[in-house]
Amino acid sequence: MQLTGSQIVIECLKEQGVDTVFGYPGGAILNVYDELYKHSSEITHILTSHEQGAAHAADGYARATGKVGVCFATSGPGATNLVTGIATAYMDSIPVVAITCNVGVALLGKDSFQEIDIAGITMPITKHNYIVKDVKKLADTIRKAFVIAKSGRPGPVLIDIPKDVTADKADYRAVKPEKFRPSEEVSGEEIDNALKMIKKSKKPYIFAGGGAVLSGASKELYEFAKKVDAPVTDSLMGKGAFPGTDPLYTGMLGMHGTKTSNYGVSECDLLIVLGARFSDRVTGNAKKFAKNAKILQIDVDAAEMNKNVLITEGVVGDLKVVLGILNERLEQLDHSPWIEKIMDYKERYPMSYHPDELTGPFLVEEIYRQTEGKAVIVTEVGQHQMWAAQYYKYTQPRTFLTSGGLGTMGYGLGAALGAKTGMPDKIVVNIAGDGCFRMNMNEIATAVRHKIPVIQVVVNNHVLGMVRQWQNLFYGKRYSATVLNDAVDFVKLAQAMGAEGIRAKSRSEFEAAFAKALTLGKPVVIDCQINCDDKVWPMVAPGAAISEAFDEKDLKEQGR
Repeated sequence: MQLTGSQIVIECLKEQGVDTVFGYPGGAILNVYDELYKHSSEITHILTSHEQGAAHAADGYARATGKVGVCFATSGPGATNLVTGIATAYMDSIPVVAITCNVGVALLGKDSFQEIDIAGITMPITKHNYIVKDVKKLADTIRKAFVIAKSGRPGPVLIDIPKDVTADKADYRAVKPEKFRPSEEVSGEEIDNALKMIKKSKKPYIFAGGGAVLSGASKELYEFAKKVDAPVTDSLMGKGAFPGTDPLYTGMLGMHGTKTSNYGVSECDLLIVLGARFSDRVTGNAKKFAKNAKILQIDVDAAEMNKNVLITEGVVGDLKVVLGILNERLEQLDHSPWIEKIMDYKERYPMSYHPDELTGPFLVEEIYRQTEGKAVIVTEVGQHQMWAAQYYKYTQPRTFLTSGGLGTMGYGLGAALGAKTGMPDKIVVNIAGDGCFRMNMNEIATAVRHKIPVIQVVVNNHVLGMVRQWQNLFYGKRYSATVLNDAVDFVKLAQAMGAEGIRAKSRSEFEAAFAKALTLGKPVVIDCQINCDDKVWPMVAPGAAISEAFDEKDLKEQGR
């Protein structure tokens, strides 16, 4: 049958099982929005306050559900406002399809009103992108975009459609999408080499990254860790792939990782890296990283092998598939002396914070207590992000959503809206610093408009906390442009947008505020007043090895 381009867009989204789109309309994309209006019972549209919020919401939806997130934007500034969200998804390998519309084909390249080469702009931050100038190619392009977004190493794909193409007509025939299955192609030689390394090791350590979450390999990872009898650490992106409550779990690795994990990885004889890319925030000084260990890396992306750290052996393949093969061929191993040493480190170097005061770590632990560890936790970027990673025990994948690779301030609230939309039965909490919250607080209006009951916790220290921490430790306490000493009242702001606003200045006030938020069934902003000089511990200084992690006690002993 003959359909217009805009009808084809909607029909193809329905083919792919899309039930929610986040976006913001404009002139170039009006035909698509007009068609979307006719299908509002099948596809829910969430009108965000800003296109960047739409991109982050699609990202959060994808992370929480495992599906492909979808966002819409119009041409020109509408499209460019998606760029930060697309880059965020790209750095963290999140499957998102962004659909933009442009000026008509005849107007392209003529500096027409609200024209922008969004395909050219986003080329470095997408897995692939398209500009569709022929309506006959539109349906197949959309279908390809979804396959690319979710296959192999996932990532964002952009489709730009000139306005006249959305009005042109072409034959359309519905196609049932193939059920996605990960590739089971794995080199037998690489598997054999991996098994030899694992069996020979006396002090193995497992490092789980975002690939362990994206591949759905949590069950296989758990079995693998128990069979190898090895301690487990993770990256920001790997949170929840292995239960944070398990005795073998030793906390996060890297700049703000636990001393146990940093010391253990520095002393192990085999580091088994599962779906992680050796970020500089994990390795510290790359030349000194795991210098006593052979490194076995398992990743779906061959380009990650030897990119940041030289490895001993690698296995290229889907992590769930590879771990399944290894588990079948591995016998139960016993590394009791090594495990005992790591457990001793856990006892000697526990995470701790100042008692009695209202602090970031306390907030996170109280959220954990009241949600019984079952919430989806979303964060912005900074000190609060690290505290959320350190003090909430994640036992399931897709329950910690954060911008790891790009470190996007302004990510969290939009992502929380996407997560809650995709997982309506979950408690969704966005933890933000006051600096980050200012960047996306307009999305509280979106939450109210669409009745999305997210809980927004603002860790308000009236400074840009993480930058101030660096200024305090490494820049002679010169607090250049990091003090937010203005009169913004987040409680009144929340109320003005139609949300509940509560202020907490003590532990008891926060306990009561969060307990109330859980019962209200509406968007809530809790403004938590904490000390401006609270710091994230432990820490690894820039350029140092992770084995040189230090904390407040170490500084006092050094007289600093």
